[in-house]
This record gives sequence, structure tokens and C-alpha cells, in this order.
Amino acid sequence: MRIGDVAPHFTLFDTDRKEVKLSDFAGKKLALYFFPAAWTGVCTKEMCSLRDDMAEYMNLGTDIIGISVDMPFALKRFKEDMHINFTLLSDFNKDTIRAYGVYREDFICNLHGVANRSVFIIGSDGTIQYREVLANAGEMPDMAAAKRAMETIK
Repeated sequence: MRIGDVAPHFTLFDTDRKEVKLSDFAGKKLALYFFPAAWTGVCTKEMCSLRDDMAEYMNLGTDIIGISVDMPFALKRFKEDMHINFTLLSDFNKDTIRAYGVYREDFICNLHGVANRSVFIIGSDGTIQYREVLANAGEMPDMAAAKRAMETIK
């Protein structure tokens, strides 16, 4: 996926096992934070950082969604335990991480098929306006750069 591409549609389940579609956010600015797995060190740090800065994201007019391949049940517990205040979606079947080009074949413990840690900001017109895909799952996304992008994207 490149800047200017139309964001691939998805329908995924949230932590309450309700379907959430990309089209539910039509006309809004949306940031998708793909992360490899709940409860891992950097993923927990990333999701908690988003939680702690939620007021800032709201002021920037941006909805935040976290997406991993964890089951909705696991994500529900993670959301409760970490007091996450935004939507987490399960891409258990890995269709969305493939559509966004962030499917990671190899992960720790010889596990296969998680999301590359990445950020996609979708403008109100439905196109990708910002993207960051990290090669190293142990690194955090550049949150400051994403926030700067949110300031200018409509």
C-alpha cells in the first residue's frame, strides 16, 4: 500500500464480537495501528501509549483502531487488563494484514503469520495519507510523526 491508494476494505470482529467495517468510518480520519500480538512487551507499550494520548488523538479528529491476529476473546482480556480506551479488532484469518501488505511470516518462537508493526492513517476521502511499516517488531512506530501527519490530514 502506498500513499494515495484507496484503503482496502475490511470487516473484522471487535472485543465484543461485533463486526466493525472500514466503511463505518466513512468521511472520518482513521489511524490503524497493526501490532503483532497482545501482551508482548513492545505491543503493550504501544497500545498503552495510544491509550494515554487518546485525548490528543480526539483533538486531532482521529479515530484509533488497533489490529492484531489475536482472537477477539484474547483481545477483550488485553483491553480490560490494560484499560485500552479504543477499538481493538481481530484479524485472526489474516486477510486484512495481507490486504495492507503487512503480513509478517516469521515471528518469535518460530510463530508465523502476524502483523508487521505498522501505522496507516486514512483520510476522510478513504485514501491512505500516511504509512509507516517497521521491519523490526521490537521497535515502536514514530508516534510523533504520526501525530504531525494527523494534524494536516483531513
